[in-house]
Amino acid sequence: MKIKSFKLKNFRNYEYLHLDLDPAANIFYGDNAQGKTNILEAVYLSGTTKSHRGTKDRDMIRFGENESHIEMIVEKKGIDYRLDMHLKKNSPKGIAINKMPIRRAGELFGIVNLVFFSPEDLNIIKNGPGERRRFIDLELSQLDKVYLSDLTNYNRIVNQRNHLLKEMSFGKSESYMDTLEIWEMQMIQYGEKIIERRKKFVDEINKIISSIHKKLTGYKENIEVIYEPSNGNISLEEAVKKNREKDMRIKSTSVGPHRDDICFMNKDLDIRRFGSQGQQRTAALSLKLSEIELVKQAIHDTPVLLLDDVLSELDKHRQNYLLDSIHDVQTLITCTGVEEFVNHRFSINKVFHVHNGQIVNEN
Repeated sequence: MKIKSFKLKNFRNYEYLHLDLDPAANIFYGDNAQGKTNILEAVYLSGTTKSHRGTKDRDMIRFGENESHIEMIVEKKGIDYRLDMHLKKNSPKGIAINKMPIRRAGELFGIVNLVFFSPEDLNIIKNGPGERRRFIDLELSQLDKVYLSDLTNYNRIVNQRNHLLKEMSFGKSESYMDTLEIWEMQMIQYGEKIIERRKKFVDEINKIISSIHKKLTGYKENIEVIYEPSNGNISLEEAVKKNREKDMRIKSTSVGPHRDDICFMNKDLDIRRFGSQGQQRTAALSLKLSEIELVKQAIHDTPVLLLDDVLSELDKHRQNYLLDSIHDVQTLITCTGVEEFVNHRFSINKVFHVHNGQIVNEN
């Protein structure tokens, strides 16, 4: 799987851009705030419909313009796909595959598999559970369209249940309770499927992450990822019923996959809470490298890696391990200088200099 080329029009600080990419390593270097990360954001958006920053569509459109367009050509198993993304200030984005508009964003998932790795990802272990759930959801949504459908339905139902709980605060009635039970029945149905698939995902990660983590730590540490459902040891149905009165008081749904977490253990040490910063960062790197390997196994192909100025955040040992791990993956890398890659004898295929929304191919 490779990205052959992409075009940007009125995206962020780019008025117009057309780039042909190398099937191996592509390095974008330049000073900060010149537009390097915007390139990776556009690519990620084209493959997933979402910004890795969580930015709204209107905020990605170049200042003073009303629309933005991204076109990306992807080669997958010998077949070319053209992906078009139209961002509009006052209406939903338009998406097309091979010039054919699609109605549901889920139809886009799986055409190109992307792994985004930014400095913020190194904090995924120590930050809140929302970021860890987002990690699982973004990856599974690319790999499993059934999961994406279940998650979309689940989130919609939780929002409807929360809306009903707020209405009920003005007075309970039988009709409200009947409606609440209907939402709960559907919420449990989709929630149980989500939990089951997430647990399978964690099991798959565990088969990969242990050996990676041992090598990163010089065989001094081990790691195990554990899924922590908010319903604990009781069924989701029991937990929803048990927390119903509480939910009515707080006017929100307190239990379900949207409240779950994953734990990272080194023997008896919970790395999230008691690990050193070094241990937390190493665990995060192990997780991202496991993600790359898991995608390879799932799609029988290689994903495209988007590496956003991560090397500067790692020590030399971890830099070496990361670069050695991605030699067979098409990679788009942003950095402030190419020296670190030369020093690591990393094979540089294409180098682009980024300055104020302008890009120059230097080889």
